[in-house]
Amino acid sequence: MTDTTRRAVMLGAGGAGLAAVLTACSGYGEPTAEDAGSSSAAPSAAPSVAETGSETAAGSGDSAANALAKTSDIPVGGGEVFKDAKVVVTQPKAGEFKCFSSVCTHQGCDVGGVEGTDIVCPCHNSRFSITDGSVTNGPANKPLEEKAIKVDGDSITLA
Repeated sequence: MTDTTRRAVMLGAGGAGLAAVLTACSGYGEPTAEDAGSSSAAPSAAPSVAETGSETAAGSGDSAANALAKTSDIPVGGGEVFKDAKVVVTQPKAGEFKCFSSVCTHQGCDVGGVEGTDIVCPCHNSRFSITDGSVTNGPANKPLEEKAIKVDGDSITLA
């Protein structure tokens, strides 16, 4: 049996360190659109009922059970993200409701929320209008896809 030399220990440690660096720098495991929802760049506010969907599906009728939200849940001049349905519902003007895909057209990340009159993607800070889904700030260059919704009384559902 041979004695371990200082040189052998240092070479072994250097090799392990090099392997760790190469693994960390590899393309494997890069963030995906699914990872974006857990991004630390997402708004730090506590999730609203609209984001968790905990109250909206607890109705007694068919339309209430399928409802995304109540009209009163969507602020005038703002909106809410519904992560499970992958949509954003906005109310640009009182009584006018719009719905868009919550998947950013830049790289497929989920948008993080609505700030003022913009739908904001936390991945690269693309911003979209709550009125028509158009890009107000890149790097995205295509609008969010509009989705059909139905407003029945105070209930908003996907059409």
